[in-house]
Amino acid sequence: MTVDYLVMAAYLLGIIGVGWWGKKRAASKSDFLVAGRRLGPLMYTGTMAAVVLGGASTIGGVRLGYTYGISGAAMVFAIGLGLLALSVFFSARIARLKVYTVAEMLSLRYGDTAAVISGVVMWIYTLMLVVTSTIAYASVFDVLFDVPSWVAVLVGGTIVVGYSALGGMWSITLTDMVQFVVKSLGVLVLLLPIAVVKAGGFAAMADKLPDGYLSPTSIGGQTILTFVLIYTFGMLIGQDIWQRVFTARSDRVAAWGGTVAGVYCLVYAVAGAVIGMATKALYPSLAAADQAFATIVQQALPTGVRGLVLAAALSAMMSTASGALIASATVANNDIWSRLSRRTRTATGTANSPTGSADAEDGDEIRANRLAIVVLGAASMAIACALGDVIEALTVAYNLLVGGLLVPILGGLVWRRGNLQGAMASMIAGGTTVVAFMVTDGLLANEPIYYGLFAGLVAYVAVSLLTKPTEQAVVEAWHRRLAGEPAPAAEELSTV
Repeated sequence: MTVDYLVMAAYLLGIIGVGWWGKKRAASKSDFLVAGRRLGPLMYTGTMAAVVLGGASTIGGVRLGYTYGISGAAMVFAIGLGLLALSVFFSARIARLKVYTVAEMLSLRYGDTAAVISGVVMWIYTLMLVVTSTIAYASVFDVLFDVPSWVAVLVGGTIVVGYSALGGMWSITLTDMVQFVVKSLGVLVLLLPIAVVKAGGFAAMADKLPDGYLSPTSIGGQTILTFVLIYTFGMLIGQDIWQRVFTARSDRVAAWGGTVAGVYCLVYAVAGAVIGMATKALYPSLAAADQAFATIVQQALPTGVRGLVLAAALSAMMSTASGALIASATVANNDIWSRLSRRTRTATGTANSPTGSADAEDGDEIRANRLAIVVLGAASMAIACALGDVIEALTVAYNLLVGGLLVPILGGLVWRRGNLQGAMASMIAGGTTVVAFMVTDGLLANEPIYYGLFAGLVAYVAVSLLTKPTEQAVVEAWHRRLAGEPAPAAEELSTV
């Protein structure tokens, strides 16, 4: 394993070096948060694919393939479908808005009240995503280097927080490109064909696998529907995903680059399931399905290649963690702290006091967001050490995100008649319904998201139709922004 350790150590050192290099490019708030909004097709595609395909997609995808066969691809396939839908139908509009967060979009469309509530929900979701990714890559460090879990969390977390805080989205984008290449080589080019060959080829695998492993629906129709509702719809509205859309240099890049990344996700989904099936054919009696990825890597791959594939798994987890971390920091600083500070200044009569040059303001913004990354990164490491397993917490976060925010976000993009009252009613109805059914039916039940989405949709349509339409000035400013034209600041258009 010495050679494998050296390969992984070289990878981690390279990631740190790339992150340091990215620091030189983060000269403004736009550079730090959205890479200056100037990513081209290649970098945009790579960074988008890297952020959506994390530890759950890699290790979890193999586990589902081991357990259910080809239908185990359903979860990652749902992620790919969501990215395709976002890219084809919404990414061009989102890119033209020239905002930094989902809550800013809601503020432009409905007013500040909607933005504050959505910001809190989005912040909880992104922070829990950081925690789960931290636990995932720390578990790899734990097994490989035989260190206590808290040491593994500290080592991995320090690397992620370090390069994220150094250069913000530029560092994350550059490291994501490295991680995308390593992930593609490790999983698609090396592990997939080697695992299939070791299992004797597809014909031999089919003979060895249990009945139903070649059926695309053996995982269950209800499970597939739940994957679509949570992950496909979650891709449409997550801050970590939207923040990558904002990095595109044009709406055309956002649409086409995201489409390519979505297709890549579909291929990755099938690859993970097939690797899991090959592992099942070779090692049918593992103590736990979670061991499938580690087992096939340990047993099937030669020295050196094994280290690269393990680095690929780490890269998948770390790219998701870094993307979620900057998203969480952006929401905390721009949607929560900045709005509270602005209201405080307004209350004390200092809202219009001079703030200095644009460069000084950019420097202040970068420092504030960098501090938020460090603080939230430390908090996520502490939570990861305390909890150890937060799958249920992540499910709660996704249920609240989709149940509370999907309808007002997509409704605001496609339905002119939707208004602030309808959006607020949808957030409250969808969120409370999700919570109520999680309490009665269980945190991992399918029903909460079903009923939450239905309640949110009914509330949004009914309340919007029963109350006054959004003020014409706000609607006109919104449509100018959607068309790519400049519009007044969000706070100037608040309807509250």
